[in-house]
Amino acid sequence: MPLIKPKLFTTLKNYNKDQFIADATAGVIVGIVALPLAIAFAIASGVTPEKGIITAIIAGFIVSVFGGSRVQIGGPTGAFIIIVYGIVQTYGTAGLTIATIMAGIILVIMGIFKFGSAIKFIPYPVVVGFTSGIALLIFSTQIKDFFGLTIAKVPSEFHEKWITYFHTFSTLNYYSFGIAALALLIMIFWSKVTHRIPGSLVALIVTTLIVLYFKFPVDTIGSRFGEIPSNLPGPKFFDFNLDMIKHLIAPATTIAILAAIESLLSAVVADGMIGGKHRSNMELIAQGLANIITPIFGGIPATGAIARTATNIKNGGRTPVAGIIHAITLLLIMLFFGSWAKLIPMATLSAILIIVAYNMSEWHSFKALLKSPRSDVIVLLTTFFLTVVFDLSLAIEIGMILAVFLFMKRMAEVTNVGMITRELEDEEEKPDDNAIDKKQIPKDVEVFEINGPFFFGAASKFKDQMRTLEEPPKVRIIRMRNVPAIDATGLQTIKNFYNDSQKEGIKTILSGVHTQPLYAMTQAGLFDLFGEENIHGNIDDALDRAREILGLEKLGRPVNFVPTVKREMKN
Repeated sequence: MPLIKPKLFTTLKNYNKDQFIADATAGVIVGIVALPLAIAFAIASGVTPEKGIITAIIAGFIVSVFGGSRVQIGGPTGAFIIIVYGIVQTYGTAGLTIATIMAGIILVIMGIFKFGSAIKFIPYPVVVGFTSGIALLIFSTQIKDFFGLTIAKVPSEFHEKWITYFHTFSTLNYYSFGIAALALLIMIFWSKVTHRIPGSLVALIVTTLIVLYFKFPVDTIGSRFGEIPSNLPGPKFFDFNLDMIKHLIAPATTIAILAAIESLLSAVVADGMIGGKHRSNMELIAQGLANIITPIFGGIPATGAIARTATNIKNGGRTPVAGIIHAITLLLIMLFFGSWAKLIPMATLSAILIIVAYNMSEWHSFKALLKSPRSDVIVLLTTFFLTVVFDLSLAIEIGMILAVFLFMKRMAEVTNVGMITRELEDEEEKPDDNAIDKKQIPKDVEVFEINGPFFFGAASKFKDQMRTLEEPPKVRIIRMRNVPAIDATGLQTIKNFYNDSQKEGIKTILSGVHTQPLYAMTQAGLFDLFGEENIHGNIDDALDRAREILGLEKLGRPVNFVPTVKREMKN
């Protein structure tokens, strides 16, 4: 398949009127959903509100036209808030523009050199660690507006923020707090009424009307930032020098890595929802183009937005046309209703961002990872701590380095000297009496064998192999006799695989699980998830269990057997 082939051109081949109506409906809904989020992300990032809308329009359009996903929605996201705020405070908006363009160039290079597949090798604890850390940082930035505190300048350091909040809490504005609390309650409970209209939009409209009608003394976008432009600005270029580029390499690289991780994670989630398969390298190129072009018009960093992408899918969007219409919808809102945005209370935006932070926190995953092997817990907590207390760039760097060293340590612990000796000796391979080709496999049973430690690299191979199965079986046996160790990403992969199999009506059995993987699975709750009756020490018992599930008689009685192909994965 050609490298440069956006999904838009593929999906338009068999496009029809019914799909256009579905895409148009989804695009308009997502455009409305994106408006308050784009404004909130921009303000929290330390820039003016219209920059968020500009980003959602231009980046959203480019990502949909050139992207590698059918349903990806691009725009500003919460993941960038902390890094963008830091750049703006240190280098100003000019520095942010240059850093974003540099990040875009890095993303395009990553896509051209096919780094899209490599992103999946980032360990799961690292991703959860810095995502949870970012969520906590976003939450900490919204306390001032949520409670309406009187603070001239909120400190940038995490601990200093909370000390300042503590000392100034006596300045609490009860009107701001009431509006923020009302907005929060609307967003929490509105989903019980309907999913068609987003709770954030309802909260924004209701609280804005209340403040306007009763003239409550609360900060609004207009009182803090003035008028919001009702048109797209023209291109603007900034002077830059080599010294500034040197200083911006680290933050630009962080933006690029975050954009790559979040966009590809969003694309993977979308694949699972629509049963498709995105083109990861094409997606990186599209994200890169968006981050090169958008800042020229005054925008901020952009990437694939998981929540908006999911909203697109749930409302019928199935091609990039929905994303294009989402961008056009935002443009029309800006042109005809942009001036009204100045009436939005800052307390309402703080409530919206607190919900965003909660959804980003992945506290369920964080809690589950604490039951993983100790080395994964160390990576998780280290990345989380560094993100919150020090710097996001440092957190990613240290988290990755720590994961690599722990990987090597695990390899040293599980390596068998005898096995290495046999590999070095030039001798014939001894016959394997337990080889799957010597077993009788019932019809509708698939045996998948994993060879080697099941770490974050192997997990991606596992998922790729599962996609190659043309006709799903009724029972699937995962044979792990040659898996001496497993990490948190491997555990998460098996858990996701089990849940996906359950949805397809496929029973899953584990065979030949060693001590370390069995202990790790028990700690992570996978032992109870599979059930003791579906975890066996050898392949013969696993096959007998499969026959029991299929209602067949155990080995030794007449059974209608058919040959099967052994699927093998080696690290």
